[in-house]
Amino acid sequence: MDRIITNTVCRYRAYRGVHLTTDWHHSSVCLEQVGHTSPPPDSPGKTTKIDQAYKIWSSRLDRAPHESISETKYHHHQQEFDPPITLAAMSNPAAGPDTDAPAGEGLELAQFGAGCFWSVELAYQRLPGVARTEVGYSQGHLDAPTYRDVCGGGTGHSEVVRVHYDPKEIPYAVLLDVFWAKHNPTTLNRQGNDVGTQYRSGIYYYTAEQETQARESLAQKQREWKEEIVTELLPARKFYPAEDYHQQYLEKGGQSAKKRCSDPIRCYG
Repeated sequence: MDRIITNTVCRYRAYRGVHLTTDWHHSSVCLEQVGHTSPPPDSPGKTTKIDQAYKIWSSRLDRAPHESISETKYHHHQQEFDPPITLAAMSNPAAGPDTDAPAGEGLELAQFGAGCFWSVELAYQRLPGVARTEVGYSQGHLDAPTYRDVCGGGTGHSEVVRVHYDPKEIPYAVLLDVFWAKHNPTTLNRQGNDVGTQYRSGIYYYTAEQETQARESLAQKQREWKEEIVTELLPARKFYPAEDYHQQYLEKGGQSAKKRCSDPIRCYG
């Protein structure tokens, strides 16, 4: 049943556009659509794992629980799962948070999706204060995806760059500025000729402070665009490094990754 729900969530995200809301909302809507929010007919009155998950999602959205869930049971399960977790995260590593440690003492992590990760990575490589960059896949439902899997369009993953940075040398706000400058945040699931959900625009935050800055930054940028910004803002989920040949791809192709380099970035080396 977990697999059915996960697949339904993926299809719903692809249908509605991944930028609309968070996974919490997508998942609760999908649970309603597939009809698994109520106890099964042969177990009247029994609270299932699906019910528990739905109540958790509902509490995150400040929405009333499903009509089949009593107010008493609702509050009971809010306390039972603290902090709230999704049903997918119970059984699927891809749905869990990114728990990797930064590459060195004093460093912090940031994660961005802005189209093809090759050129996005080079932009961050050139920033003083950035100690390390990695390209990879995140925000999907398949554990340990390959590039071929992601390009197939069925895993839900985004091509992302994970940045290890020293906040004393480069504030998170600067990383956000580079993110906005590097791509068009108003084109849904597309950057230039690259089309697909893996090329969606996204900021994936690790801390409450990052989330606050990201939301404020998005609001500011929206005032600069006539079109609606479709960037998704979500907690950073498990990061799967891309294959070795993708790492620092443009630098390997001869483009400079020196700090403060201002040479134009050519997308494909």
